Amino acid sequence: MTEARGKFITVEGVEGVGKSTNISLIAELIREAGHEVVLTREPGGTQLAERVRDILLDKAEHGMTPMAELLLMFASRAQHVEELIQPALEQGKWVVCDRFTDSSYAYQGGGRDMGDEPVSALEELTLGEFRPDLTLILDLDVATGLGRATATTEADRFESEAQEFFEKVRAAFHRRAASSDRYRVIDASGTLEEVQTEIRALMSEVLR
Repeated sequence: MTEARGKFITVEGVEGVGKSTNISLIAELIREAGHEVVLTREPGGTQLAERVRDILLDKAEHGMTPMAELLLMFASRAQHVEELIQPALEQGKWVVCDRFTDSSYAYQGGGRDMGDEPVSALEELTLGEFRPDLTLILDLDVATGLGRATATTEADRFESEAQEFFEKVRAAFHRRAASSDRYRVIDASGTLEEVQTEIRALMSEVLR
């Protein structure tokens, strides 16, 4: 008997929304429900993609053009999906990914003012019909998020952008959330307990 295909869940949001902490909770809930889970991230997730990540986050690459940035994102993503994500799903594992294509719509399409068209074209070229089963967008005002993100670590190339850039990123996430019922927006401005109570309620529906 063929094992049921796993579910693919992505977690999105501007900097400092608490993705890492809440991804750990999501993984714990999936395991408690009896599923094997794979945690991964973008850019990254494979040896090649992690090397691309280093380039993308390096502040020394301040001259990178928006199109070069977008193409590197999708080069990394194509490898990530084929090498790690799809095989895991086919084995019946659930995959939880810190960022995916919605971040390209938000950061390059929105923040870099490229619009949706080039992102959509590359999505179709590299992924075909492959999409997440569920996308959680952790939503938080930009100033608060940036303050959290840079409080303990040095800002990377993206985190060094101006607040206006991230306002456009957040607006793009909101547009994505309104476009399909696969999105769930979680208010990340409350306490950790409040945020995780909402996530627990959502995941109980998904895991039912």
